[in-house]
Amino acid sequence: MAFAQPYTRKHRKQAAYPAWFLLPAAIIYTIFFLAPTFASLYFSLTRWTLFDATFIGLDNFAQFFREPFLVQGLVNTVVYAVITSGLKVVIGMLLAVLLTSQIVARGYLRSVVFFPVLVSTVGVGITFTVLMHPTTGMINQALAVFGVKGPGWLVDPKLALFSVALVDVWKGVGLATVIFIAGLVAIPRDYYEAARIDGGTKLQNFFYVTLPLSRPATVTVITLSFISGLRTFDLIWAMTKGGPGFASDTIASVIYKQYQAGFYGLSTAGNVVLFILIAVLVVPLTMFLNRKQGHE
Repeated sequence: MAFAQPYTRKHRKQAAYPAWFLLPAAIIYTIFFLAPTFASLYFSLTRWTLFDATFIGLDNFAQFFREPFLVQGLVNTVVYAVITSGLKVVIGMLLAVLLTSQIVARGYLRSVVFFPVLVSTVGVGITFTVLMHPTTGMINQALAVFGVKGPGWLVDPKLALFSVALVDVWKGVGLATVIFIAGLVAIPRDYYEAARIDGGTKLQNFFYVTLPLSRPATVTVITLSFISGLRTFDLIWAMTKGGPGFASDTIASVIYKQYQAGFYGLSTAGNVVLFILIAVLVVPLTMFLNRKQGHE
């Protein structure tokens, strides 16, 4: 007990130093995140311009949910996020399993799969806009060779959102694959050896060894892909600008259009709605996935 007091004081004295190292990060976080967040909350309750602001309460939010195209953008955002995140998880996992197996040119194929991640999103959007042209696009021309009439990928209101979502998956699945590869190579080989001794097939190994033990990577991919889908703007704008009509509008593209039209208060309210949407959907999802992971 005689030695406990000096050690405690010394420990407390040393523990004070790391707190000072957090100060620069806290200042940057406050300036670039907390301050703009609270400013957005305030301006969403106003009708504002660059020079003045008039407090109007919740009128911007009421107008936001009264406009049919704004509500459609909200629905499109959730649909887009679910489609893109779901496909990235499934395709990314299958590609990771393939690229961790003993195949020829495995390293080269990994580079090919990851390459679209490095390409500019706007460049990808412009390229696929040309490829998906209903008459002169290479995709429909290739289908015509086999006697199939290609659809209007970006001009059909029923297909536009899904077409952009597929391009998003093509561009982003490489990152999901890399995360899954990291998760798969971290699984001890002893589990597969034990399964082989017990007579397990490759399909059984996948469902009873690979999937459960790669859950941390799966949680990461789901969370990142879902957030990315909810925040999407650049690919939508590069390919369809929310069209035809409002068929492929997401909240982010609607917000941008409102800014262009000069409805700054309404667009700021849209930003707040998007922030709340991400928080309401992603936080419970992450807690649920992490809880399931903890039980296992």
